[in-house]
Amino acid sequence: MAVEKKDIDWGSLGFAYQPTDYSYVCNYKDGAWEEGGLTTDHTLTLSECAGIFHYCQEVFEGLKAYTTKSGDIVCFRPDLNASRMADSACRIVMPPFPEDKFVEAVKMVVKANEAWVPPFGSGATLYVRPIMVATGEVIGVKPADEYQFRILVTPVGPYYSGGVKPVAVKVPEYDRAAPHGTGAIKAGLNYAMSLYPSVQAHAEGFADNMFLDPQTHTYVEESGGANFLFVDKDGTLVVPQSATDSILPSITRRSLVQVAQDLLGMTVVERPVKFSEVAEGAFVECGMCGTAAVISPVGKVVSGETEVTFGEGGMEHVGPVMAKLRETLTGIQDGEVEGPEGWVVKIC
Repeated sequence: MAVEKKDIDWGSLGFAYQPTDYSYVCNYKDGAWEEGGLTTDHTLTLSECAGIFHYCQEVFEGLKAYTTKSGDIVCFRPDLNASRMADSACRIVMPPFPEDKFVEAVKMVVKANEAWVPPFGSGATLYVRPIMVATGEVIGVKPADEYQFRILVTPVGPYYSGGVKPVAVKVPEYDRAAPHGTGAIKAGLNYAMSLYPSVQAHAEGFADNMFLDPQTHTYVEESGGANFLFVDKDGTLVVPQSATDSILPSITRRSLVQVAQDLLGMTVVERPVKFSEVAEGAFVECGMCGTAAVISPVGKVVSGETEVTFGEGGMEHVGPVMAKLRETLTGIQDGEVEGPEGWVVKIC
């Protein structure tokens, strides 16, 4: 039986939080995760000495639930979010949340909030945000002994409300991570590092930053919340790698690489990319990819006095490769294009 949807103007949703009917919550205590389950309480009450407030033990994930063309509600590759969150947790000495339990929790909370999943064709999705925080009391510098895992969900419109059009980015004077630090995990502390340069970039009219490697400031790494992709003059998809292990392993990026190779027959090269290559015009297209935006085409990058415009389209038109990649991946997610087995997980 179909669930009646909430009375929401789905087409005018922004990318902002609004509480839904249920969240999921599970606590870690005495060395083990409890059973966990749904809650209607969207708040956390913590001690002023909880580890999250003092030593920043926090990791999170981001994925979406969609309505497909056939009316199914699905998620995209939640198993990869589960494994990445476990990796993130281990890096900052938090107990990893069991990966199978993670996927089941995602299914449980999305199904419970079925009425909040936007309809197919609306452009909106149900954003799913798993988080884990240190709740145990800590005053000396050490890991906490108690943690809480939660999943909140909220309906959102497109990340870039103006639709898919090229944006401008800048190369900042700051780093988002340290060499061989925590740049490769999804922890709030990395995003805190990027906030100041991000606010600066927005104030100057840029959509985001193009951070360079923190060790030599010569290689392209990522933006404040997305990975970069390039297309060279031969049509090869070039994917930046990090010599200092400070690029987040984006699930969207990994999916796009497989789409490019297996579905579109493209040549894909994953390697360190020097910013000097960008500045010298080696690439005809550039994009930022991540869960929220899928692909946001980059028309221009500015570094001091250097200004680089990509391809003939520049800031006017989305390049053909980025457009095709985005169209194919969103088609897979929406159920209009057949993708690799197991990528689209049906919930209800």
